[in-house]
Order: sequence, then C-alpha cells, then structure tokens
Amino acid sequence: MLGWVITCHDEHGQVLFDKLTARFGPLPQCITVNFRRDLSNNMLSRMMCDALHHADSGEGVIFLTDLTGAAPYRAAALLSHKHSNCEVITGISYSLLEEMYPLRESLDSTAFREAIVARGAPVVSSLWHQQQKNPPFVLLSDPYKH
Repeated sequence: MLGWVITCHDEHGQVLFDKLTARFGPLPQCITVNFRRDLSNNMLSRMMCDALHHADSGEGVIFLTDLTGAAPYRAAALLSHKHSNCEVITGISYSLLEEMYPLRESLDSTAFREAIVARGAPVVSSLWHQQQKNPPFVLLSDPYKH
C-alpha cells in the first residue's frame, strides 16, 4: 500500500486527515505534517523526513500538498529525489482524496500520480508534471568523464 503524507499550511492537512478518518476509519500509513507560520524550514524538513519513513512500507509514498512551490511542496520535492517511488502532488482537496483513497492499495506510485492528476486537473499537478514543463538543467558534456 502507498503511504500518504498530507502536508499543508496551518491546520488544513489535519482537517483533511480528520475528515478522511471520519469517512474511512483509521488510516494506516498516513501521516499529517502541518506547516505553521512559526515553523522553520529546517524543522519542516525534519518532520517531513520522519513522516516519509513512518508512512513507507516499501511500496512508495505520495506527498499531498496544498500549494505548488510553497515550503511543504519544496521539502517534499527534495525528499522525493532521495527515495524511490515517491511522488509529490499539489492542489489537493478533500473530495479528491476521498476518491483516491481506495486506490492506495492497487496502484503503484507512478500510476497513482497519473490518476490523481487526471482526476484533479487543471488545479492538481505533480512535481513530475512540473518538471516536464521546465526540464532540469543537463550538462551537454561531462567534464569528469575521461
């Protein structure tokens, strides 16, 4: 099963988590990280790292964020590059999470990313989709390769 890390500004992530818990009961491998105004980026990164390790059973983790480019999104993006089968989704809503929750058990991280973006477009996107619009810088030649 895919782990979920719901990370939003203020208490929005906790509100989403509480609504999902009311609907589905206990949410295994689902962690909430709230980004409050007084929280440093360093502490947010540490909390996100802990959440990633608690949510991951080896099948992958989906970071669910509220705003593209904001601190929770950036922290999730940095972590996703260090761990396989991690995806970062942005623009989430309760109705979308409610619809996607049952698919955690049947889809891998890539298929989940495609499904949630297709259902939530144009508001919902992913780090992968954003990178396709703006490909990362690539060296044309490797100065260290002999």
